[in-house]
Amino acid sequence: MLTLRQLFLNNNAQTTNFPLLLEFERAEGVYIYDQEGKPFTDLISGIGVSNLGHSNPQVIAAIKEQVDKYMHLMVYGEYVQTPQVKFAEKLISILPQNLSSVYFTNSGAEAVEGALKLAKRFTGRQQIVAMHNSYHGSSHGALSVMGNEEFKQAYRPLLPGVNFIRFNEAEDLQFITTETACVIVETVQGEAGIRVPDVAYMQALRARCTEVGTLLILDEIQAAFGRTGKLFAFEHFGIVPDILLLAKALGGGMPVGAFIASVEVMSAFKENPILGHITTFGGHPVCCAAGLAALEVLLNDKLIDGVEAKNQLFHQQLTHPSIKGIRGKGLMLAVEFESFDLNKKIIDRCIENGVITDWFLHCSNSMRIAPPLIITAEQISHACAVIMEAIDYHTDTRA
Repeated sequence: MLTLRQLFLNNNAQTTNFPLLLEFERAEGVYIYDQEGKPFTDLISGIGVSNLGHSNPQVIAAIKEQVDKYMHLMVYGEYVQTPQVKFAEKLISILPQNLSSVYFTNSGAEAVEGALKLAKRFTGRQQIVAMHNSYHGSSHGALSVMGNEEFKQAYRPLLPGVNFIRFNEAEDLQFITTETACVIVETVQGEAGIRVPDVAYMQALRARCTEVGTLLILDEIQAAFGRTGKLFAFEHFGIVPDILLLAKALGGGMPVGAFIASVEVMSAFKENPILGHITTFGGHPVCCAAGLAALEVLLNDKLIDGVEAKNQLFHQQLTHPSIKGIRGKGLMLAVEFESFDLNKKIIDRCIENGVITDWFLHCSNSMRIAPPLIITAEQISHACAVIMEAIDYHTDTRA
């Protein structure tokens, strides 16, 4: 009889020749447990998803309650469904006034696709400006605005009219013109290895977009919901986007994304043609119920208040000659090493010893640290000790 691992390799689509092949039985809090009950500290939150940790009881209760009422009823935007309405109302209540209309999607990549369409439709322009080393997803439109040719070249031709500028370089803002429909930018670049822009740059970007009538799309798919120490990362910079992209932690562990704009901008989808953007499962009622519950836990338990102190604990405890630097905001961190080879060895050693971390697509020599916001000081100390042991193990034995 084939094992589960063999069935996985035989029947499930593979995206590399070397999957991690970790088998897990359950997850709770900051831990994921394998078949033998061994706990693994999750330092990456399923890549920014599990801000509340795993199996939050309020989220699970909301899911069960909604499943008993109804699941899919109709394509998004046609029926008045309570979970969608309440979730949108809650999101709008915590956002700036101009972000007043929510379009729920299935994922972050789909939110990107919808936002790019919306910007072109509303402005009547065709040009898009994106950033070098950006990551916005893997569907064709999202891939078109990814700033890394290595991951794009096999899939061309992609969207025409996409131009790239350097992130955090004010002199490049001149390339945003009256022909530009939108600029799409991660408020904090994720897969580039957690690159935080200057406040002055972000304010200049906002001003330039306003000056030439270009919509500013901020991708906070990884950075929102307390990950950087603020509810939304744009709060660090004193700006507000025209379109905001959300996903990952938005669903409390369930698949949901959103793009959010003003009612005026979003209304462009209503006519010429009608049904300007369609999604069957976007805003699934169970996902929206989970997302609302997760947001209420995040706010009511004041989880964001402790993020900066936890950031400092990582900085204090991860000190080693082999660490070239630690970048980031809040609990969205990158630990840099001299090479991918060393970084990968350290990551593998950490996983072997029960701490899950990872590397970045566009910055493979840096280690990702993005644990659930609920992680405790004691759990941080344990994780850091495992990382330090792994560094010592591989730096002491390389010779």
